[in-house]
Amino acid sequence: PDIAITTDIIVGFPGETDADVDETLRVIEEARFENAFTFQYSPRKGTPAADYPDRVSPEKLQEGFDRVLKRVQEMAKERTARFAGQEAEVLIEGVNERDRTLLTGRMSQNILVHFPGPEEHVGELKTVRLEECRGFYYLGQPAGTPGR
Repeated sequence: PDIAITTDIIVGFPGETDADVDETLRVIEEARFENAFTFQYSPRKGTPAADYPDRVSPEKLQEGFDRVLKRVQEMAKERTARFAGQEAEVLIEGVNERDRTLLTGRMSQNILVHFPGPEEHVGELKTVRLEECRGFYYLGQPAGTPGR
């Protein structure tokens, strides 16, 4: 029930219309992606699409991309926030690069979690209380420690 599905989305492929962007938004809503990696189409030399006619204007490409990115970000935040206040098992990947007092790990849904702990826990699974949802990640505390 808590499976995480992500996808890649390219906006502005030659011939794309406003209706196509609307359909992409409909699929995002229906699929309830945990996250989506969004890209603006750009021609790649040697690919068939590089020679396709009906290029989307830069203005239309940006407009469609902004609409898709906004909804993807809203959906990702909504999907991530559903775990707030819960405890989750987190695989510790390493020490946080921005704050060396924090460890960084991932839940089984691939959601990042930052929490205090010693470096020797890297590679372990730890239960973490998910205290503060920051959109795409959580700040937390190891289970069993007093809250902030």
